[in-house]
Amino acid sequence: MTSTSLEAPPDGGSMIRLTEILHRSVKLRQRRFEMLPLRGQGAPFTEPHARNPSDSLPPSELADLISSMSVIGLLEPVLAEEIVVDGKAPTIRLVTGERRLRAMRWGAVNRPDNPHFAALPAVVCPGPLSEEERHMWRFVENFAREPLRPGEQAAALLYQRCAILVGKLLKAGKPVPQEVYAIPDPAERFYALEKIRGTDSACAAPWSEVLDRLGLQLNERKAGELVRAFRALPRDLTEEMDEAAVRLNTRIKFAELRNGRAQAAEGIWAALKSSKRLHLLPTAVNVGLEEPELDPEEIITEAEERQDAANAGRRAKLTRVLSSPEAQEESEDGEDDAAPSAFGQEGPAEVSVAVGASQPAPAAEAGTAALSADDAPSRPAVETDTIRTALDGIRGLLLEVRAGKEIARYDRGSLRLALRELSTHLDDAPACETDHDATNEGSEAA
Repeated sequence: MTSTSLEAPPDGGSMIRLTEILHRSVKLRQRRFEMLPLRGQGAPFTEPHARNPSDSLPPSELADLISSMSVIGLLEPVLAEEIVVDGKAPTIRLVTGERRLRAMRWGAVNRPDNPHFAALPAVVCPGPLSEEERHMWRFVENFAREPLRPGEQAAALLYQRCAILVGKLLKAGKPVPQEVYAIPDPAERFYALEKIRGTDSACAAPWSEVLDRLGLQLNERKAGELVRAFRALPRDLTEEMDEAAVRLNTRIKFAELRNGRAQAAEGIWAALKSSKRLHLLPTAVNVGLEEPELDPEEIITEAEERQDAANAGRRAKLTRVLSSPEAQEESEDGEDDAAPSAFGQEGPAEVSVAVGASQPAPAAEAGTAALSADDAPSRPAVETDTIRTALDGIRGLLLEVRAGKEIARYDRGSLRLALRELSTHLDDAPACETDHDATNEGSEAA
């Protein structure tokens, strides 16, 4: 193998571009999805020497894979090529996925009652494939294991749906013309394949089957929305939104705005991208849809004002300051009017603290204070599971931050506000309790 053109991801490594690599090969364009038998005619063999994977006990490195397959099945199909020799039945040769095939064959022999080991999910191409074509497929398959972004998920969904549809059409005796295989856009190719299918429901490729084959944790509604947004937006814009981590709901609304007001949508995107304020995009899109008379600059100004107002509202909601009616109710219940609040309010409270510090309290008052501190009934304690869950979340966040990841702008604000309010409740704890908790926390951290 001398070609090195595919050693690095093209165009920044976008999965959309990587999947388009497959269309350089006529044979890979004709791939189809099939469930292959694990034994007998039609079962795949591997190289070298056309050997079959061992049916012996699984090596230790396959134990986790077999355990996973026994519960959820094989989520990532193997790649195989169909070798046709004159006068002989076609044979299936494995291209990628020998570990998966070995695990499936062991399961078929040792766990015959498990339906997940009944047949092998495979993507089959007409062979023989050249070394360059094999390298192309392996490269795309390995890169595809990385977490996919919305645009990349949509492309993967469409490519897989086309592969399933092609397999069913060929099995039903409906040939697929070469010009259909050559269509580079997966959405356009799918509609061309649907025309060939017509009204034959047996050849359909439902979303449920596509999602099962890809192993994506999506429901059918979400899959449809991903593809709808992918089809509605230009490919370069989809990739830019992937890089900016724009959410699916915002993409759908942006596509709606672009459909009715293309110039305004393009102006909003260009302005926010150039000024590095893409966090305003969801609000700006909503403004553009609600107020069609505004131009892009006015839309962004309105979006900034709405965002500022929303942030102020969140701060006010999360920062719970004791209101004057609540203070009056506490006074009527017999509370000391001069007692300082948890938030350190100014006024008589400060005077009371100063006097208390310079003059000893009468015996009766001292007794009352001791009673309220030691014998008064305490509030119900927070459940231990709630505390553990919160601590696990904080520790997980710290691990990601220490690994170099960044907390998003509005997430930082939300964390600050929540921690500020939580700190007031921690500061309200009695001194002896606080010291005890600090000791426990230190030992746990150690």
